[in-house]
Amino acid sequence: MLYHFFEWLHDKFEWASWARLFDYITFRAGLAILISLTISMVFGGSIINFLRKQQVGETVRDLGLAGQKEKEGTPTMGGIIIVLAIVVPSILLNNLTNVYILLMLFATIWLAGIGFLDDYIKVFKKDKSGLQGKFKILGQIVLGAVIGSVMIFNDDIMVRIDDEIALDKGYEIVRMVDVPIDNCDEEKIDEYALVKEPLTNVPFLKNSEFNYTSLLWFLGESAPKYVWLLFIPLIIFIITAVSNGANLTDGLDGLATGVSAIIGGTLGILTYVSSNTIIAEYLNILYIPNSEELVIFCACFLGGCIGFLWHNAYPARVFMGDTGSLMLGGVIATLAVLIRKELLIPILCGVFLVEILSVMLQVSYFKYTRKKYGEGKRIFLMSPLHHHYQKKGMHEAKIVARFWIVAVLLAVLTIITLKLR
Repeated sequence: MLYHFFEWLHDKFEWASWARLFDYITFRAGLAILISLTISMVFGGSIINFLRKQQVGETVRDLGLAGQKEKEGTPTMGGIIIVLAIVVPSILLNNLTNVYILLMLFATIWLAGIGFLDDYIKVFKKDKSGLQGKFKILGQIVLGAVIGSVMIFNDDIMVRIDDEIALDKGYEIVRMVDVPIDNCDEEKIDEYALVKEPLTNVPFLKNSEFNYTSLLWFLGESAPKYVWLLFIPLIIFIITAVSNGANLTDGLDGLATGVSAIIGGTLGILTYVSSNTIIAEYLNILYIPNSEELVIFCACFLGGCIGFLWHNAYPARVFMGDTGSLMLGGVIATLAVLIRKELLIPILCGVFLVEILSVMLQVSYFKYTRKKYGEGKRIFLMSPLHHHYQKKGMHEAKIVARFWIVAVLLAVLTIITLKLR
């Protein structure tokens, strides 16, 4: 809204040349962090007081964990704070005609709505099981189907590659573009193609563009026509996996919030380099036209998470509930997919991956040993993994700090992959 207003102001009045500030991504990104921090830190306190008055308290199951019962009655559904801190500044500062921003706003509100319904059932209907798992999965499937379909069929979503590569591989070229290249002595013009192809970047490889259509080689020339049958289910799987991974990670004060902030900041860097024609060319990664608006969204995401930590760090005054945790994971996955960096998710979201794998291993091994020996055995003292360390007597603040450190290491490794080939 403000972006469009200042754009109109600059075009209408000569004295409003200062309004061009809103043309700069870095300015709007910095402003987005400030606004989202203000919303989550300042107005977040009022929301927490409202939740407390409404007796929206957490019901804690006794699992024998240290400090667990002291959390009984702590307000939940605090994910509303993060959602507002993301959505409000994004609407204010982004170009709302940009397809990438519309997709991100849809992903945020859609998953927050599913999580809110789950929390509402738990708190107000007194049903500890909340929304049935199949409906959560269905909601994630719908989101994945929407994101995948738009990426395949919407003409505003393209990638730019070298024209010779595009012609050699027979890609569908939407149009050709001339890009000036500075070369010491003279300015040269290089030609690039904007293509509608399901391309992605592969980490650690020099020639890193990978086309999902190549996986349907057995269909011959018909492969591009049917690639959506492969691409959309893949996007659904990615979004569902990361969303549930973040949900499982949300078990200690500040854990999911801090890890998500680190991942969100890293995605902001990846988005910036992918949306900058010069840097993308230098790093030999896919340039994503019109994706620069996502940098501002990442700034809103980062500010919202950090601001929420003001209230959610140990000892937490509020829990995000599924309203926040389902949304955080889904937004992270959607961002990675849109900037064609989904193959980096196992590294960048390594904490989420380990958490969800610990649950899968625990359940599978328990069922296997019970069937084979008549008594179920466990790999971990308790899953997800952070509870295993709690059972070993480690204080939750120390567990959270160490998980944050691991998340930072994984984030640095993710950034290094841009050059490590």
